[in-house]
Amino acid sequence: MSTGVSTSTDKIIVDKSRSLRNKAVTRTVRATRERLQTATGNSPGFEREMLQLHIDSAVQGALAVPVVVMLIAAVGLYLTQDATLLAWAVLALSMHAIGMLVARRARGKDITGEIVHRWQRRFLATQFLMGIAWAVFALQDCSQCSGVSFEFYKGSSLLVALAVTAMGTLMLRHAILCAFGPTVVALAVSTLLHPEPATVGMTAIVAAALVFLVFMTRRLRHTSAQLLSSQSEKDDLIAELEVAKAMSDEARRRAEEANLAKSRFLASMSHELRTPLNAILGFSEVMSTEVLGPLNNPVYKEYTSDIHRSGQHLLNLINEILDLSRIEAGKYDLSEESVHLVDIAEDCIGMVQLRARAKNITITEQVESDMPAVWADEKALRQVILNLLSNAVKFTPQGGEVTVKAGWTAGGGQYVSIKDNGPGIPEEEIPVVLSAFGQGSIAIKSAEQGTGLGLPIVQAILAKHNGEFILKSKLREGTEAIAILPAKRVLQSLPAVSETQAVAPRRKSFA
Repeated sequence: MSTGVSTSTDKIIVDKSRSLRNKAVTRTVRATRERLQTATGNSPGFEREMLQLHIDSAVQGALAVPVVVMLIAAVGLYLTQDATLLAWAVLALSMHAIGMLVARRARGKDITGEIVHRWQRRFLATQFLMGIAWAVFALQDCSQCSGVSFEFYKGSSLLVALAVTAMGTLMLRHAILCAFGPTVVALAVSTLLHPEPATVGMTAIVAAALVFLVFMTRRLRHTSAQLLSSQSEKDDLIAELEVAKAMSDEARRRAEEANLAKSRFLASMSHELRTPLNAILGFSEVMSTEVLGPLNNPVYKEYTSDIHRSGQHLLNLINEILDLSRIEAGKYDLSEESVHLVDIAEDCIGMVQLRARAKNITITEQVESDMPAVWADEKALRQVILNLLSNAVKFTPQGGEVTVKAGWTAGGGQYVSIKDNGPGIPEEEIPVVLSAFGQGSIAIKSAEQGTGLGLPIVQAILAKHNGEFILKSKLREGTEAIAILPAKRVLQSLPAVSETQAVAPRRKSFA
């Protein structure tokens, strides 16, 4: 009966556009890292963002300056009854209107990094025009007023205007200097021409306030730049995490496809290779035992033995690969029953005894008597002990010795230890031999090379039993492999279940 699967689902379909997407992802990650490494408060990106904040602030607070100008003009008219203040108010409002027109025009534009400085200069020019208006106000005079009262009025008005301008132009560098630099110059010239105490005091106060506000706005602007930098770094990190997640998802998808292809290949190999191998093993065994008649040429009989031995080696290799793939896929199920660890060890010793005698190797048993049964998979434990014994016999030299021990662990479990006096394994190579298809330098030089799957399978089987595998080795002294089963696997260590304890949960489950 055919069990074929559609080739369209068996094949891994390669998306040729995927390489282009990976290049784009790589460029994105590189650009993001460069931004994270070079981002500072003075970068063009932050200048653009600060200019945008200034534009939004100017448009939203468009009425602040006109209100201040109208209040100053109204108070001035009340104090001086001089209509020139109305002319000044019209001049100031006109300068402010020019600034608002520039702000509204900039708001509708997409300001890129190349033209940021151009727009900054335009805004600074509008602030300078507004500064001329404030300088004209600072030069106003009142012949009918007392000097102290009018100078107090002008100084208070300039301080209020200075504070309002500082708040409105916080995100625009040097704006406060452009707006009130002309005013301070005008007051200084007026002081030099008319060095009256009130004028000198007002000039000193306005100049000191300007210096203080320049310092404060610079600090606040630096703090804002740091906040923008933190926000930008957070956004970049989020973007890089998203890119990394996308790459991880793509890698996981590829790994799943590769694992699926491997599983299908192994299933196909199991069916397509094991069937002819069984025929090869069977016919070669029939020929080597001469069941159907003698072979006239003794060389042919030797060849049939070689065929049988090679086929058996290939079948063992296939079985090990299939076992490891089932374990990795989580489909290696245990068939647990009550078994005796010592009996299994003795059976395995009998299986390898012939090979040991061929190399004049002595196998010594040291087992504790009256050990209770354990709850485990007999076939799996037999595979564990047989793999360890086969390795010991394989790497033990002619006339060597292999010692098999079985007994209790300190925690109440049971163990089997297999120790040889072979060449040993270098300490740095132990992790290698415990990995799939890993072989140490001694195994690579050996005439009886294996697949490198025996020890990983042993580890996995013991892990399925909640046990432990320990490999100890010293170069030129030998190797000891210890397979440990936990105490909860020992049947004698489990307390007896009384009849009432057995019935009570059952009644509770039916409730």
